[in-house]
Amino acid sequence: QVQFVESGGGQVQPGGSLRLSCRTSEFALNYYAIGWFRQAPGKGREAVACIGTSGATTYYQDSVKGRFTISGDKANNVVYLQMNSLKPEDTAVYYCAANTMRVRCMSTQIQHEYNYWGQGTQVTVSS
Repeated sequence: QVQFVESGGGQVQPGGSLRLSCRTSEFALNYYAIGWFRQAPGKGREAVACIGTSGATTYYQDSVKGRFTISGDKANNVVYLQMNSLKPEDTAVYYCAANTMRVRCMSTQIQHEYNYWGQGTQVTVSS
């Protein structure tokens, strides 16, 4: 059974940090690349980061490189997104999802390859 439950969102000042958690299944972590996406108010959904099975590969959107880190905890079936140096433009609902077509993260993320999604967690960055 594949399921995704996001948590860890909240409100933070610019420059602050948050760590998002995506609780999923052993099956998903072993067979699917896991991605983090976000959707800001009035905008479309965009890929933020991805981690392949066993953490062998990662992907980061250019705007978050050096600030965000994706990691996995196989013992607890959790994928994290550590977000540092947050900016107002990072404000969005963040979703985790499984790429059912890949075990590795590609340099370009294709959203229709992700077929299992969580409910989302709100991140608000404001002064």
